[in-house]
Amino acid sequence: MRVLTADNIGDYLRERGWIHSPARVEPLGGGVSNVVFRIITPERTFVLKQSRPQLRTQAAWFSDVDRVYREQEVMQMLHPLLSAPTVPEVLFVDHANYVFAMSHAPTGSRNWKEMLLAGEVDLELGERVGAMLGRIHEKTAAYPHLVKPFRDHRVFVQLRVDPFYRRVQERHPDLATPIEHLIDAMLVRKRALCHGDFSPKNILVHDQGFTLVDYETACYGDPAMDLGFFLSHIMLKAVRRHPQRETFFELTRAFWRGYTRKARFAPMDTLEADGLRHFAVCALARIDGTSPVDYLPEEPKRELVRRLSRGILLAGPRLVPAGTMTVFGREVPVVNRCPPTWEDVLLVYDEECRSLDN
Repeated sequence: MRVLTADNIGDYLRERGWIHSPARVEPLGGGVSNVVFRIITPERTFVLKQSRPQLRTQAAWFSDVDRVYREQEVMQMLHPLLSAPTVPEVLFVDHANYVFAMSHAPTGSRNWKEMLLAGEVDLELGERVGAMLGRIHEKTAAYPHLVKPFRDHRVFVQLRVDPFYRRVQERHPDLATPIEHLIDAMLVRKRALCHGDFSPKNILVHDQGFTLVDYETACYGDPAMDLGFFLSHIMLKAVRRHPQRETFFELTRAFWRGYTRKARFAPMDTLEADGLRHFAVCALARIDGTSPVDYLPEEPKRELVRRLSRGILLAGPRLVPAGTMTVFGREVPVVNRCPPTWEDVLLVYDEECRSLDN
């Protein structure tokens, strides 16, 4: 494999006839698994991506470099299913060097993760993102021939199951059994496309809407993982900005509204219950997994996430006690449900976050 750098990438592109004029090369950050460059020429701007065997994390983390093929193929499958520019267009492919090029997001794009960390919460955007994920799941569940080529979940195991689910099992041995049940079900189910990295950091917001990127973990599998993964990122930011948590809670409700409007392939209460358990593991993994978030350094906040996530995984059908709870300044009745719902999670999060307000 020819290792690409900012110094040699211009020659590489000209040798292959992908560009014919001078180019400015800008390394792009934000991820840990690949090298990504913005290529700017007089004719156009595009993005080039090359996979690497070792990810850039403090703990050792490896994955097969041919995962870049999966990303390219999933993008080519999804591109005609969603309105432009939701999915980048694949422009060039070099299998020998594990490289592909794709269209650049519209000018002025902003990373949604950074917007949320700054406290900029757009409920309409959250609903549209939920609808987009619902459409991906619904379409690929309805037309399984589109996703059957992605049955192999080897890279998903390397980049999600091992560093998230199994690492949490190692660090919380008392959770090993419920997490193992979740892993077994997740790897057996073939319901629809699971993006596997559906989070705000992979959504670029712009005047034309938004663009979803990073598809290398995608596989034909359990879409409930996407639900839990996404919601864990929103709720971690709610803990980060706990005085503003009600707004983040509303963002999760907007996401669910959009998703349920488009997704009909499975009973919603089943998806919600499964997604809730994935949420608990994914949130805990971003505290104690291979790749913890960098925006929750305070131990009281980290311990809060641990306590809540463990409570969900150990609670079984009972998440909140019967009686009343104070929510957003008012007493509300709480009724046990089996299985618990997302609203139950919000109730418990709000109550726990009060300890951070003092």
